[in-house]
Amino acid sequence: MSEAYIVAATRTAGGRKAGRLSGWHPVDLLGQVINGLVDRSGIDPAAVEDVIAGCVSQIGEQSTNVARNAVLASKLPESVPGTSVDRQCGSSQQALHFAAQAVMSGTMDAVIACGVESMSRVPMFSPSALPQKAGMGHYQSPTINARYHGVEFSQFMGAEMMAKKYELSKAQLDQYAYETTQRAIAATRAGAFKDEILPLEVRRFDGSQQAGELHTVDEGIRFEATLEGIAGVKLLTENGRLTAATASQICDGASGVLVVNEKALKAHGLTPLARIHHMTVIGHDPVIMLEAPIPATQLALEKAGLKIDDIDLFEVNEAFAPVPLAWLKVTGGDPARLNVNGGAIALGHPLGGSGTKLMTTLVYALKNRGKRYGLQTMCEGGGLANVTIVERL
Repeated sequence: MSEAYIVAATRTAGGRKAGRLSGWHPVDLLGQVINGLVDRSGIDPAAVEDVIAGCVSQIGEQSTNVARNAVLASKLPESVPGTSVDRQCGSSQQALHFAAQAVMSGTMDAVIACGVESMSRVPMFSPSALPQKAGMGHYQSPTINARYHGVEFSQFMGAEMMAKKYELSKAQLDQYAYETTQRAIAATRAGAFKDEILPLEVRRFDGSQQAGELHTVDEGIRFEATLEGIAGVKLLTENGRLTAATASQICDGASGVLVVNEKALKAHGLTPLARIHHMTVIGHDPVIMLEAPIPATQLALEKAGLKIDDIDLFEVNEAFAPVPLAWLKVTGGDPARLNVNGGAIALGHPLGGSGTKLMTTLVYALKNRGKRYGLQTMCEGGGLANVTIVERL
């Protein structure tokens, strides 16, 4: 079986709600990322055999196969197909897995895996909330209701359950939020994101913008953040432990990677950034929901024949602070290797765009630090988790 290589990776800088990217139609935003991957790799656009795009809220401007629409909004020829994936927050990480599996099988040689979410233009929960509001029924079926009697699946409640299960205090969650923010600030000031970010024209939803102004810095970073300020944010639920400051930020953004096999490497003179070493996806408890990265990581390491200390850098998506903290507690991973450039609490979480966003950051962090192995994992709605292990080349 062939190997799968990442030969180009890029992402937009995150945009805040109603912020610097909110004027971009999500299809055009993703189309720009696709163009960026073609330009960075130098591949013939006609050589791309498929585009697989992750997107969670596939409704409105992100409906009707956002992947195919992004192809039509890019420099790729009409002959390139596209398909859209929903594995909740891990959607574009799953897109990467599908792309890698395609080129490893030899059925395709070059595939773009990518993702997008404009949370300003297509609000979170729109696919379930809008039909229900229109009287079209609840997404949760009677059979599921019977199996999980009295349970309303909620990521917010799952995060609170994790905090309690793993004995994580509010003070620990606040401290983590402060530290990841400081890492994001340090990375930004040091230029750690410079090579991975695709500069785009600022386009605000209300039309207020300055000609020629480029968006190159993650807009969600709170450069003035203090631990005292974070600790003072109102709790999300009475008697809970989580606040908006210890949860990921609403974010507009797109990202992508170009995945190829050896045949495409040679045919197009491409230089690999990393090799896909291992891929895992599991289903787990849909009630606590966000715990799945823990057993998924354990399974992935076992299958890959690696130990946690063999991994140089970790990207564990910060949907909520209890997720990476519980992950560290159980896996025994080195905290100094985790989300070294900050995570979604500081930088934002563009849902379907986060999988390849984290992979882009991981690949460049391995390159910049001269490290070998990186592991990425995401908690996902429904009690799912993907794990991807890559080797820098």
